[in-house]
Amino acid sequence: MNKTIFIIRVFFLIICVMGSWLVCFTVKEWDQYQLLAIGIGCMLGGLVILLDIFLKGFSLRGLTALTFGLGMGALVAFLIDISPLFENGDPAILFLVRLALYVIFMYLGTVIALRGQDEFNVVIPYIRFSPEDVETSIILVDTSALIDGRIVKLCETKFITNGIVIPQFVLDELQRVADSKDIQRKEKGRQGLEYLNQLKNLPFVDIKIHESEVSERAAVDAKLVFLAKTLKAKLLTLDYNLAQMAEFQGVSWLNINELYKALAPEVHVGDVTFIELVKAGKDEGQAVGYLPDGSMMVVNNGRNHVGEKVNVKIISILPSAGGKMVFAEIFSEEK
Repeated sequence: MNKTIFIIRVFFLIICVMGSWLVCFTVKEWDQYQLLAIGIGCMLGGLVILLDIFLKGFSLRGLTALTFGLGMGALVAFLIDISPLFENGDPAILFLVRLALYVIFMYLGTVIALRGQDEFNVVIPYIRFSPEDVETSIILVDTSALIDGRIVKLCETKFITNGIVIPQFVLDELQRVADSKDIQRKEKGRQGLEYLNQLKNLPFVDIKIHESEVSERAAVDAKLVFLAKTLKAKLLTLDYNLAQMAEFQGVSWLNINELYKALAPEVHVGDVTFIELVKAGKDEGQAVGYLPDGSMMVVNNGRNHVGEKVNVKIISILPSAGGKMVFAEIFSEEK
């Protein structure tokens, strides 16, 4: 992209120089000023290119907001201008008042529009002109989902092929985590950046960076919910508090942990499964492991196998406050 823009700038500068020379070639009286004309064309082209570089960070959303603000300010000034207030008076003074009126209202319109540029749905990525009852398949991703990394596996298996939107302030927050002095936070942030690059390299996943910014870090959650609501997108997060805020605002949210629990196979009494025993149980000889959905499994006579993966046979399942508790025993095919 940068190389293409550079070529376009050079081509534009050549056109400006050639145009200035052609003016002198066409008008005979200016024939002796060819070098001066070429210099002026080069300067004008250079100034335009410098203006282009200066406006590098100016987005399409900002340009649309600027245009809208100027138009609304000019409209308000025009309505006041044609009112009876300006029917009588000194023409010179009226001209100055009209000029000031247009300048003030166009300035105010521009400032107000730029401050609320996120509300311009027409230029926000993925806004489609579709019937209200048609659901738009957009997923807004927060920092916790990027750090978790399982979104990459979901996209690799093509369970997620929707448009994925990542706000700029989420990327900024991820970068702050990666630059943290805390070693664990730093490692998580770097992993999040690696997962982001993996997502970017998937050819069948369309990722857009939304250019919204947040002045205060405390406002990140509120801005995420606002964007999800504006984009009519689903919010992908592992943050329970953010999910509850989104639900209160009527925003649909996705939780990868809940998805993994839903996909975990159901277990029944008599099933034989493979599990890793991670710690000793409360009663003598017992060991504890965990099923993929997070349910605790207590294995009788498994204490000597803590730290190992063993085959177990389920003997009973009891409901608990956290879901269910599974009891099993070491299984041997020789039995």
